[in-house]
This record gives sequence, C-alpha cells and structure tokens, in this order.
Amino acid sequence: MSVPFPTLLADLGGTNVRFALADVTREQPLLTESVRRYRVRDFATLAGTIRQYFADTGLAARRAIIAAAGRIADGETVQITNNPWAVAAHALQAELGMESVRLVNDFAAQSMAVSLLRPEHLQTVGQPPLPRLDRHDHQTFVVMGPGTGLGVGGLLRREGHCSVLESEGGHAGFAAHSREDIEILHRLNERFGRVSNERLICGNGLVNLYTALADIAGERAQEYTPEDITAQAGAGSDPLCVRAVETLAGIFGSVAGDLVLTLGGWDGVYLTGGLLPILLPWLQRGGFRQRFEAKGRFTETMRQVPTVAVLHPEPGLLGAAALAVMEAGRPLLPRP
Repeated sequence: MSVPFPTLLADLGGTNVRFALADVTREQPLLTESVRRYRVRDFATLAGTIRQYFADTGLAARRAIIAAAGRIADGETVQITNNPWAVAAHALQAELGMESVRLVNDFAAQSMAVSLLRPEHLQTVGQPPLPRLDRHDHQTFVVMGPGTGLGVGGLLRREGHCSVLESEGGHAGFAAHSREDIEILHRLNERFGRVSNERLICGNGLVNLYTALADIAGERAQEYTPEDITAQAGAGSDPLCVRAVETLAGIFGSVAGDLVLTLGGWDGVYLTGGLLPILLPWLQRGGFRQRFEAKGRFTETMRQVPTVAVLHPEPGLLGAAALAVMEAGRPLLPRP
C-alpha cells in the first residue's frame, strides 16, 4: 500500500484499540485494508501497540489522530475510561518520532463519522426517514451508543461547516421514568451510590439490569456475562435475560430522547457503539421508540425526530479520517 502523506488513525476504547491509515486526498479517506484491531490488555502502552501495528503491516505515518474513550484535558492528555492507559499527546509524539499527534474524544470521532456515512451504512429505527446533512444550513445531531461504556457526542452543521460537540454524557445521572425504573435505580444505588446512564446502557450495564431484575422478581441471578445474556435472550431460553435486553432497549430510548431535548438535536440521532449490532433487533421491536417519543408536551415533536443505526464496521476510524481531512484543510462534502 502506497500513500503519499498518510495519517495514522486510532480508535481507543476500554477493551480494544483499532488502527488504520487515512489518505486525505481520497473521497473516501479511510483505507479499510489497513484496519487492524488489538486487545488493550495485551500491551502495556499505546506507543507499544502502535509499534506493533507498524511492524505487523509494514506501514508508517508521521502524523496521528487518536480518538480515545475519555475526557481530553487541555487537548493534551487523557486517562482512558474503563482501561488503565493514560496518554499524553506530546509525549507520544516524541516517543514515536512523529510530526504531530492529536487527541480527540472517541465520540467526537464517532460524531464526525456522520459526515462520511453513506445510506448503505445506515438503518432507520422507527418510522421517520433517514436524516439528511444537506436539508438546511443549521443542523444539530446527537450521536450516542453503548460498548464497554456509553459514549455521547454531537455533530453541529452550520452553513456547510461541521464541528463536533465532545461530552461525557454517558456519566450523567440516570433518570427513572417508570415504577420498574425506580426499583432498578434503588438496587443499583445500593451497589454503586450514584447511578449514571452508563451503569445501565453498556455491556456491564446489561449484567446490572439482569441482576436487578432477578432481585425484583425474587429469583436467583446466574453468573452471566453480557454475551450470555444476549445469547439466552436471542434463544428465548431465559425470560429474565429477555426482560433485561428489552429493558435496556427501553432505557436506551429514554436517554436518547432526553439528549435530543438537552442538545436540541432535532435533526436526528445516530446510534452506534460496539453493542449496537447485538441490540439492534431489540431496538426495532418498539420499546426504544416508545420511550424515545414519550416526552410529555414534546411527544408529537419527538415523533418527527429520526433515529438511525450506524452499520459501518469502523465508525470511530471513519470519524478520525474525517478529522484528518479537516486538519489538512480539505472540505468534507455532505452525503446526499
């Protein structure tokens, strides 16, 4: 693979780190054949993992954009949420002998990916049609999704220019909306103290929900992993597992709707994250949209807000590639 001025891309989460190269001169800048995934637990540092990626692929780059799951402090450092690594941009740049290293929040990248997504990468959840990035000059989109944690971001489009809203909205407090929500909150509050949305909407959140629902039902919870719960739910072999996944889908919808109200994301919600492919059939069954729309005096407005699942296999890397294009001073064309 020959790329004149490649940019290294990294999508760094709590469990995995994915790498690729971007060619900012191309209409589709993410070079999919360069994508590789590594387990965080197999390496002591990000620098060591990058060296392994270069050794495995024979590739090299002088610039890097690192999309990391955590709050970027002063644009320079990040302590990764749900993983032990800490990354400092200038230290990483010096250690690898690069010209530049830029750190961004992982959902800043996920949000920017929207600008490069094509219709075949998207699937509607509910009745409203797919959102468009060229419908008018002032648009705001919510981007959110569960994986190891719960990521939240936003894409702002103003007069043809895209910018991202970085947030740690997954750590906002969980708001109970039903009697069952209150019972779940009570049990998780006893375990964790403060209960964030991420305590319910992520892989481990599924286990938390299953355990709480078992306690509510007076049943003994099994030592299930998230994968066990989704497998049992998919097979219909354990009613509590079915209920846990249905409950997560409903709470996910409620939180997504709250974010639309909070951020003014009337143009649509993009759903992403490592858990999404497993959850998508359950989101389509109605509970997600029902709780998404159930916003009192804004219910009719919420019915018009699209929710769409991102099917692209590497949205974090795609968004990092979009940021590399912007950094190079090249325009990002909105998809039709």
